[in-house]
Amino acid sequence: MNDAVIVAAARTPVGKKNGALSSIHPADLSAHILYHLAERTGIDPSEVDDVIWGCVSQVGEQTFDIARTAVLSAGWPESVPGTTVDRQCGSSQQAVHFAAAGLIAGQYDVVVAGGVESMSRIPMGSAQATGSPFGPRYVERYGSEYPNQGLGAEMIAEKWALSRRRLDEFALTSHERAAAATDAGLFAAEIAPIEIDGGLVTFDEGVRRSGTVEKLASLRPAFREDGRITAANASQISDGSAALLMMTGAAAARVGLTPIARVHTAVVAGSAPMPMLTGPIPATQKALVKSGLSIDDIGVFEVNEAFASVVLAWAAEFGVDLAKVNPRGGAIALGHPLGGSGARLMTTMLHHMQTENIRYGLQTMCEGGGQANATILELL
Repeated sequence: MNDAVIVAAARTPVGKKNGALSSIHPADLSAHILYHLAERTGIDPSEVDDVIWGCVSQVGEQTFDIARTAVLSAGWPESVPGTTVDRQCGSSQQAVHFAAAGLIAGQYDVVVAGGVESMSRIPMGSAQATGSPFGPRYVERYGSEYPNQGLGAEMIAEKWALSRRRLDEFALTSHERAAAATDAGLFAAEIAPIEIDGGLVTFDEGVRRSGTVEKLASLRPAFREDGRITAANASQISDGSAALLMMTGAAAARVGLTPIARVHTAVVAGSAPMPMLTGPIPATQKALVKSGLSIDDIGVFEVNEAFASVVLAWAAEFGVDLAKVNPRGGAIALGHPLGGSGARLMTTMLHHMQTENIRYGLQTMCEGGGQANATILELL
């Protein structure tokens, strides 16, 4: 039976809202990573059977199948196709799942999975500007109030008894870990620097170093007057792209590339559309059952920091040591470029697994509409 292995993974630096990357068209941001992967590995792009690309706000500059536009913008052969996926925040993680399925099924030998989001240029919610996605049948079932992720995060904080201070402490830890990883050069192997206006962007822009619990306590709640969720303990609005070059083991041997890890298990789960953000819990349970592994077998976890309450509730459910969760920081510090985040998390997790010689890593992330992907990688 075919397998699905990862031979390379890279990402752009993550830019903050209206920051260094905001001047770059999202197709060109995507093309930068595709070009970098080919240059780093020496793969002939004509070998690539497909490019599967996650993107959430498929409007304006991110329409017209941005995967295909990115391929052409990268200078790759016109024979290389591309398709764009929307599973909300998990779009590029789902792209990895589709790529793995295609490899195992024999439909692909070589495929690139990744994603992009330029939230500076295409603001969140832009796709709903011309009308609501919820028709009468949805409204009849769930009501007319638009699902609000912020309120969902508040509901989770209440259910799991997570105090404002606990959320803020978690946020500070995310920044501290990201800063430490940056200073130690741990991101250098995964980041593809971008030249802008004669300068080179090499670092993630959202990492802050001077935060204190007292400073964070002074911020106003973002969604409820007496709430616990603030801009500081939620993910940042960001720009960025990431991708993984994937193959069958046989194809990797043929082109002379060494597999880093294989996709051991890939699942997706649904949950209630409100509070929307609890999906990582059933997705993780499903992945463990399908894999035959226990939570103790996993050496590192990447759980997307959409909000601090999401990660802390997930960790409480599984009794996971938080030292193993997002050890290089998460979206609170590094940013959350929606369609690119799944591939960004996986790229970071993969490099951490290599550095620390960790056999199994598990990634999961909450997604709009009440869903979550979970992926287990095995280091080779």
